[in-house]
Amino acid sequence: MQALEPEIVDFTRRLIRVPTVNPPGEGYVECAELIADTLSRLGFQVRSQPAEGMPQHTARHPRVNVVGVREGPRPRPCLHLNGHMDVVPAGRDWTVDPFSGLLADGKIYGRGSADMKAGLAAAIYASAAVRRSGVPLEGRLEISATVDEESGGEAGVAWLARHGGLDSSRVDYVIIPEPLDVDRICIGHRGAYWCRVTARGRIGHGSMPFAGVNAIREMGRLLEALRQRLEPRLASRRTSLPVVPEAARRPSINVNAIRGGQPAAAADQTPCVPDRCEAVLDRRYLPEEDLDEVRDEIRQLLAELEGENPESSFGLDDVMVAAPVETPPDAPLVKSLEGAIRRVLGRPARLVASPGTYDHKHVTRIGGITQCVAYGPGRLEQAHQPDEHCSVADLLDSTRVLALTIVDLIGSRRT
Repeated sequence: MQALEPEIVDFTRRLIRVPTVNPPGEGYVECAELIADTLSRLGFQVRSQPAEGMPQHTARHPRVNVVGVREGPRPRPCLHLNGHMDVVPAGRDWTVDPFSGLLADGKIYGRGSADMKAGLAAAIYASAAVRRSGVPLEGRLEISATVDEESGGEAGVAWLARHGGLDSSRVDYVIIPEPLDVDRICIGHRGAYWCRVTARGRIGHGSMPFAGVNAIREMGRLLEALRQRLEPRLASRRTSLPVVPEAARRPSINVNAIRGGQPAAAADQTPCVPDRCEAVLDRRYLPEEDLDEVRDEIRQLLAELEGENPESSFGLDDVMVAAPVETPPDAPLVKSLEGAIRRVLGRPARLVASPGTYDHKHVTRIGGITQCVAYGPGRLEQAHQPDEHCSVADLLDSTRVLALTIVDLIGSRRT
């Protein structure tokens, strides 16, 4: 693989230079073409799959997924490597150009360097290393680059799973090279329940606030109740899933956004008591928790607040649900990666689970594929940060691990 190392680094930097920022979904076509051309050059049969029928797929921001297939003598077993091409906005406080792909001090810098364009490069060039080694494949190898993971993956992995591209009837193993650290295998993630709470008050003149019911104040009562009543209950629960960091082994609730009252611009202010306030809550839940009970726990809290002030009322609407998933630690896919990590790094792998969701949820819940893990270069702490980077050493080591895993799972056993 040594001869491929400069090409692996260069390809990672080229991916970073395509600003596939989501939202809104810029640069997908250009990035898809770069990946498709590279896969084709490396011996894959390549097809582009626009997410037809999805509302996210528009003329201005087309959602284009890429799938490369290398057939073996048999269609099974099939190993599918999947990575997302989208990145979050760069944000502020960078000391380097976030889309330069700068190489300095043994690190590649840029938005998406860790999350997860280095992972895409590792997956693609692991297959190249296997091909160059001359080891024949007995089964089928697939690599996909998909869109919109950062916004839920509905036009990416979920779309592929619903349209037969990631389905248990044809795929046995899936590896998603997310940045969980080069010696860690991620076997699953917690669940996510997003909801919108609406506090409804009664409008009144701002000079006589006693004549109305202030919805923002009512929302303040909810925030205090979350802190005083719900959070202590959540702190008493703990999962057996090896979620990292340690604090994430307990469920959590976060207030993602609040909107209420009159418009923020001073010229638009009106002397009114606000009669509506909305908050979006992000509740991360454990495999040991039931979604209906998670939702009912919030409903019960809202009912308590209504009972304490009969003049106010609260509404609850679901925004997004992602169920927790877990691949068994003794699954052949996990064991194969453990063996490869030990060979490359000289130390045992660590099994972890992610505090947040990723496309594993779609692979298992929609595609029905039970053996799916995340493994790739980069550190989770770098994701979405200013001066995001991935070390070249981790990029190359993870490529070696993936190459050995490909050979172990679908390489020819013939002598």
